[in-house]
Formats: sequence, structure tokens, C-alpha cells
Amino acid sequence: MVHRREINNETLVLGNQGALFGNAMTWWDHRTGSIWSQPLGEAIAGPRKGDRLENLPVEFTTWGAWQEAHADTLALDAVGKPSRFALREFLIVLDGDRETRGWSVPDVQTQGAINDVVEGQPVAVVSDPNNDQRWSVFSRTVGDRVVELETDGDVLRDILTGSTFDPVRGFGRSGPLLDESLELLPGFTSFPEDFDTFWPDGTIWPAS
Repeated sequence: MVHRREINNETLVLGNQGALFGNAMTWWDHRTGSIWSQPLGEAIAGPRKGDRLENLPVEFTTWGAWQEAHADTLALDAVGKPSRFALREFLIVLDGDRETRGWSVPDVQTQGAINDVVEGQPVAVVSDPNNDQRWSVFSRTVGDRVVELETDGDVLRDILTGSTFDPVRGFGRSGPLLDESLELLPGFTSFPEDFDTFWPDGTIWPAS
């Protein structure tokens, strides 16, 4: 996950605190020494306890899949090791102020597009039909209407209007909603076994 470092008009300088909380990284901010949980983006100890950073949209994917969709990307050229993780091992998570929802990547890949509602907001979790190593979480509210999305060939199609959208960036491709775009939401990935640790009141699709 990726968080905005600015909070209350202050830009934080964060470092690796070294300890784990819930089997995940913690940070410390240089000015106050407060300890922050990486998955929550929230200060869990110190003067800033309870403060929370804003989530930003992010993807866990392969470099090749990212380059296909974002060919003009600049990246740090550093020696690294192959990842031990595969996308299919994860949940895609949307963490709201009052509700957190998870969807298993295999379910999303099988369904193509899952239409759901989180905190009263219609959302869609989408696996790119052109490359199952890419995914996105979109708002389904477009202007004054709510779309119902499905994958159709290499695009997303609104069942109600027949309009089509790009499955990665969400911009309109054809139909009555050609000039509209789906809003990208700040989804991120999490290990399924960690979901209850950080979001004990959260739910995983399909909900009972």
C-alpha cells in the first residue's frame, strides 16, 4: 500500500522502525517518534497515536504487466531479488472510514469484474481481461448514475447502457458514457491471513 505523507499540513519524514506489528512493518516519524502501522497507515503509539494517513491507489503486479499499461514509467534501477509472492496469493482490500472489504484475487480473476458496495458506495473490482496480473478498484458512480460492469473482450462494459471503459485506467471508450471516466479507488493487496488482524470488523466477498 501507498500513503500520502502529508497530514495536518505537515509532511512527515518516516523511517523503518524495525519491529513488526501484526506481522507487518512499522514506521516511525522523525519529528515525534510516533510508531505507525504500515497496513493501517495509522499511528499506533506516541504523540500522534490515532492519526491516519490517506491511502493512495496502488497495484501489486509484475513489472512487465505494469510496463504494458504505463510504458512511459521511470523506475529506480536497483539490483533486486525475484519476488517470493504471486498475485493469486493475495486479497484486494478497500479500507474505508467505517467499513473494510476484501476480495480474493482468484475470485476477481474468475469473475472478471465484481460489482459490490462498500460504505454505501457502489464499487467494482476488476481483473484486466488482457493480463490477469493487473487489477483495479473503481467507483461505479458515474455522474448521476450507477453502472453495472462486466468484462467484455478486452474492455469493461456497463450492462445498463452498453458503454465501454478501459479496464486499467477507467476512461470511456464507447457508448453514451464515452466522455466519462471511472474513478480509481485506493485499493491495495494484503495477505488473507492478516486481514482479521488489521480489520477485525471487515468482511471478505462474498459476504454472508
